[in-house]
Amino acid sequence: MFFGIGAVVVLVCVFGAYASHGGSLAVLWQPAELIIIFGAAIGAFVIANPKSVLLGTISGLKAMVAGSPYSKASYLELLSLLYIIFKLAKSKGMLALEAHVENPHESTIFNQFPKIQHNHHAMEFLCDYLRMMTLGTDNASEIEDLMNEELDTHHHELEQIPTAVQGMADGMPALGIVAAVLGVIHTMGSLTEPPEVLGHLIGAALVGTFMGVLLSYGFIAPMASSIKAVYDSESKYFQCIKIGLLAHLNGYAPQVSIEFARKSIFSDIRPTFYEVEETVSAIPNPA
Repeated sequence: MFFGIGAVVVLVCVFGAYASHGGSLAVLWQPAELIIIFGAAIGAFVIANPKSVLLGTISGLKAMVAGSPYSKASYLELLSLLYIIFKLAKSKGMLALEAHVENPHESTIFNQFPKIQHNHHAMEFLCDYLRMMTLGTDNASEIEDLMNEELDTHHHELEQIPTAVQGMADGMPALGIVAAVLGVIHTMGSLTEPPEVLGHLIGAALVGTFMGVLLSYGFIAPMASSIKAVYDSESKYFQCIKIGLLAHLNGYAPQVSIEFARKSIFSDIRPTFYEVEETVSAIPNPA
């Protein structure tokens, strides 16, 4: 939604101000210039990036349009799930979680939280470490090091996508110059034409520089930043899981463990202590 609003603002302000001063919008329609800029940018993007990044960029663009799925409600759901897990582990031991961890899609615990259950990466991360705990891994420092390594790897994989899109943005002004130079070359071959024809050709050449800069700083670079923000919100979600698990491993009570996790959430979507308390108090005891 915000991407669409921002794009409209950019287009209205740039082209609206140009038209309000008597500029002809028809002059700016130069398909050949756009083909040169976009075609070269896409080609360079394909050359510069591996297949995983090329395919990941499609997912990144979808995520950018949809926005971050991690809201206060989703964190309340996560904290509630962690509370149930920790409470069951404290009362009946870690082995009581084994059946739930091995078959999370059939688990009576996980089935209460469909948003998390459908988040494949978060479920895999949570269940992997719960499984290790049921197998007897209880060294919090070693688990933390392993979690950090996994999260760093995951973050690096995701970071390649906005970095690649930003690289495209950085190259588009130069490609706009390429389009402009080609337009000037075409103009120089038409010097015998009347002034009105030459003026049109020169204007068309300059549109290349204009479009390269506008597309770079008005659209592509902001898209890279937006994708990065969505991925950063996902990383923070994983950090919340990590901190809750480590607090539990260190022997804290379930309510304290999820309080540790709550403190790691971004302040604008962080539920209050009382909101969490009210939510978890309404959850039936784990079985």
